[in-house]
Amino acid sequence: MRTYFVYILECADNSFYIGLTNNIKRRVLEHSSGYYANSYTSKRLTIELLYKEIYNCPYKARNREVQLKGWSRIKKIALIENEFDALPGLSKKVFKRKKAATLRYKNEFR
Repeated sequence: MRTYFVYILECADNSFYIGLTNNIKRRVLEHSSGYYANSYTSKRLTIELLYKEIYNCPYKARNREVQLKGWSRIKKIALIENEFDALPGLSKKVFKRKKAATLRYKNEFR
């Protein structure tokens, strides 16, 4: 059985890239080296792997990738920072403020 990874990278311009792969080490190396010259990450080097999830089913992994791509930046940051309690509140149109001191991206909550 294969293993699939859904991952979040942070690019040099502070944007996030969300992807899916069956070989996380190879894929991060490809992103880091600019292997695909016209890709999103090759124009925003350097990159850093911030988060990953592991799946055994490619369909579940793909569904999760699509779900994460639809999330707001603040919600992605809460996930990366393991602020799981904040996720439900960040799903609503009116966002509840979270204590910024606990998060790496403090300015995103202001």
